Amino acid sequence: MERAERGERILEAAGELLLAWGYRRVTIDEIARRAKVGKGTVYLHWKTKDSLLLAVVLRVQSRSHQRQLARMRSDPMEILPSRALRGHFLDFLDEPVLRALYTDDADILGRLNDTAKKELAELIVQGDQVLRRHLEVLREHGLVRDDMDVHHQQYALMAMATGFFTSEALLSGRAPDAPEARAEILAHTVRSALETCPGSGAGADLGADPGVSLGADPASGGVRLAAAAAAAAPEVIALYEHLAELSAQEMRRQVRS
Repeated sequence: MERAERGERILEAAGELLLAWGYRRVTIDEIARRAKVGKGTVYLHWKTKDSLLLAVVLRVQSRSHQRQLARMRSDPMEILPSRALRGHFLDFLDEPVLRALYTDDADILGRLNDTAKKELAELIVQGDQVLRRHLEVLREHGLVRDDMDVHHQQYALMAMATGFFTSEALLSGRAPDAPEARAEILAHTVRSALETCPGSGAGADLGADPGVSLGADPASGGVRLAAAAAAAAPEVIALYEHLAELSAQEMRRQVRS
């Protein structure tokens, strides 16, 4: 078995056990048994249980980054905060490890969440910087409002995301059943609060103003919006490509050399 393939099997087994048993009950012995490798083989790849489980978290985050990049590359409109966050929210719903991470699920993560915040502190700072620059680029192209400080704008965006993510646990009995419906409500909220073209894109039927600020005529405004997004997309995509590479580097750092 090749080293990379063996590592993937170990990560897959560790992720399954983390979700099924929680951090405290997971052992290297059981991970090795489920991955069908020896315990020593696990330690050939990762120095500690924490480094292995951190790699599980990074792997899930990396998949989310790659999906986000794929959406942006296929459609420049995906760089808009409402569209980007809609996609990220659906990724969050589809990845149990991400849900545990973003909702600080102590039953699953135990002390791993605190370890992750410490070990991945630099990556978290880089993520904040990428989001700040993302918003600055959109402001430069007239795609988001510029009537508030960009730092406050970033805080508002993160607060909206946090509210919707944690509501999955807190308001599960009162939320719309369809994940797509909840994602559209989030997109509409972000679009109305931050973007210069609140009636554009998916979810415009949620009551958004059909007018657009990029042109008095909606069709003309749509063309201008698409052109502005296409112009801004290369720099935004480059930001997230850099972040994805930093995440990959951090994953490699967790592996025993």
